[in-house]
Amino acid sequence: MSAYVAMMISKKHIFFIFTALCLPLCVSAQLSFTPDAWDFGRIEESGGRVSHTFTGVNRGERPVVILDVVTSCGCTVPEFSRKPVLPGDSTRVIVTFDPMNRPGIFSKELGVYSSERRRIASLSISGSVIPREKSVEELYPFEAGGGVRLDATLCAFTYVYQGAQKQMSIGCLNSSDRTVQLELLPGESSGALRAVCPRSLAPGERGEINFIYTLPAAKPRYGTLRDVFALRIDGRESDLALVVHGIGVDNPAGIKKTAAPKADLSELTVKFGSVKHGAPCQRRSVTLSNTGAGELIVRAVESRGRVGISLAAGQRIAPGGSCRVELTLDPSRQEYGLLTDHILLVTNDPVRPMRRLRVTAIIED
Repeated sequence: MSAYVAMMISKKHIFFIFTALCLPLCVSAQLSFTPDAWDFGRIEESGGRVSHTFTGVNRGERPVVILDVVTSCGCTVPEFSRKPVLPGDSTRVIVTFDPMNRPGIFSKELGVYSSERRRIASLSISGSVIPREKSVEELYPFEAGGGVRLDATLCAFTYVYQGAQKQMSIGCLNSSDRTVQLELLPGESSGALRAVCPRSLAPGERGEINFIYTLPAAKPRYGTLRDVFALRIDGRESDLALVVHGIGVDNPAGIKKTAAPKADLSELTVKFGSVKHGAPCQRRSVTLSNTGAGELIVRAVESRGRVGISLAAGQRIAPGGSCRVELTLDPSRQEYGLLTDHILLVTNDPVRPMRRLRVTAIIED
C-alpha cells in the first residue's frame, strides 16, 4: 500500500470518527414545538397583557436544556424552565405580549437556544391591537397656556425641493370653556415660509397651524431653512416656541437616474484629538468623491465657524473624480475642553443630497 493511499484511508477514518463524535451533539437538541406559531387575533390595547403557552417535546436521544429564549422587543416576555428535558418529555414556554402603546398589526419572533448555545427552535406570535381612545393630554401633550394645547412644537420638513411647495401642520386644541384668540409672532425667519394660524378657537374646538415652504425654481435656495415663532394667546405670549426647519435641495424628479451624480465622503467624522490651546493651526482632510454618472455640484456648505473648510458652494466634480477637502482648526480661538462641530454639505446627489461631517477635538491648557 502506497503512502498516499494510507494517508487517504487515515483521513477517512478521522472523518468518520469526527462525525461519530459530533452526531450525538447534533441530535441532542431536538426540541419540537407543535404548533410553533400563535395568532392572538384582535386584542384591545387597553385590555392588558395576553399570554400563550407553547409546548415543546424532546424528540432527540439526549436531554435538552433551554439556555435562553430571545426576542428583539421588550413588549414580548418569555417564561421558561432551565430544567433538563429528557427524551420524550415536554417543557413549556409561556410568551406574554403587552399591547399598550402598540396599536396595529404585530408579528414577533422568538429564538429558543440550548445550553450548547445553538438555536434549536423558533416561536412566533402575531395579532392586531385595537387602539384605545387616547386622552386630550396624550393627543396634545404641549400646554401653550390659556387652555390651548398643541400636538407638537417642531415641524421637521427634511428635504424641501426647488420649484415646489411643501406643507406641514401643528395641531391645536382649545381645552378651556371659553373662546380664545390666537396670533403667531414671527421671530427667526428664512423668508421662504408662510404660516397660517386660526384667529380663534371655540371651546373644545380643534384646529391646525399650517406651515408652507416655497422654493421658486427661478430663485433656488439651498441648505438650512429655519423659522421660529412665538404663539400669542389672548394677548399673552406663550412660553413655547414653534420651530420649523428643512433643507433646501434639488428636486430629484429633474435628474435622470442614468445621469445622476453620487457623493461619497471618505470619512464622516474627523478627529483632531488633543490639541494645546497655544498650538498652531491644525489641519485635517477628507476626500469628496463623485462615484455617479453625472457631474456633482456642491450646492451649500454650512458650518458654525469654529472649523474652517476649503470646500465652497458651486464647486464641481466630474464623474469618477474627487476633491480633497481641507479642514482647519485654530486652537487659540476655541474654549477649553471638548469641541464638537458639524459641517453641513448639500450637493445635487438625488439620493442623498445632504451629508453631515462631524468634527471633534479636545482643547487643552
